Amino acid sequence: MDIVKLSTDWARAEVFSARIVWLFSAITIMAAIGFWFWGRTVTARAFIWPMLVAGIFMAAIGAGLYFANNPRIARFESEGHRNPEAFIQGEILRTAESKKELALVFKILPAIIIFAAAAILLLPSPLWRAITVTVIMTAIFLMIVDSNTEARNNIYNSELSSFKP
Repeated sequence: MDIVKLSTDWARAEVFSARIVWLFSAITIMAAIGFWFWGRTVTARAFIWPMLVAGIFMAAIGAGLYFANNPRIARFESEGHRNPEAFIQGEILRTAESKKELALVFKILPAIIIFAAAAILLLPSPLWRAITVTVIMTAIFLMIVDSNTEARNNIYNSELSSFKP
């Protein structure tokens, strides 16, 4: 097993996730624009701003994923060849920290979904329903992306841990 290939493949998969987030962001923004052009009901018009904000928020998340992981590809190639043992230990520590962060994300996002679902019942106005539905949609999408990230991170961490130079 080539540690550099393993690491760069992992980073490329993370960059791909960023592109998926951007795609969903673009779809959400286009839906907001669609509600603006063709929405005739109060409820349809209420979705414009929440969906636009959610789309911009997801675009920022995608940018964060992209700009955090794309430079790693070149860095992995140089560091992995220069000092493989230190590189592996550094990556094991980084992926272990990511496991803790993802565990927190999987506590926070369901709490946000539950809170938003309760808000739908308590705040019946079209704007609040649009906000809560958009928040739920965004949180569910982020949980899907983070589930894949967690699975990749766990596999990557176990392969790094079992690597023998």
